[in-house]
Amino acid sequence: MSDIKSARPLSPHLTVYRFRPTMAMSILHRITGGALYVGTALVVWWLIAAASGPEAFSYASAFFGSIIGRLILFGYSWALLHHMAGGIRHLVWDTGAGLGREESTKLAIATLVASLVGTVLLWLVVVIV
Repeated sequence: MSDIKSARPLSPHLTVYRFRPTMAMSILHRITGGALYVGTALVVWWLIAAASGPEAFSYASAFFGSIIGRLILFGYSWALLHHMAGGIRHLVWDTGAGLGREESTKLAIATLVASLVGTVLLWLVVVIV
């Protein structure tokens, strides 16, 4: 073995990085992507219940009409809108725009704000109608 150190750079440790909004949105994008799998399975359950007859559909509707069911639906709609906003952010980056430190931070914050505002507006429309 040689005692000569490699000229390759070493990977920096996590303590080197300062936590930034873009990091948080990247983590949330992955989490919401995983949550969409579970939420979509619940949507499939509701559709199968609707096709299975009135008894199965009333059971599924009672679940989604409960407080827990509505919280799950609220979380699912937020995850869907947040994941979509994150995807749009990535599309903007694919054009080469918004890659600077300030721009990427603004886009990350805009992603969170858009998903939260969009979810609240969606639910206000659902409750009013």
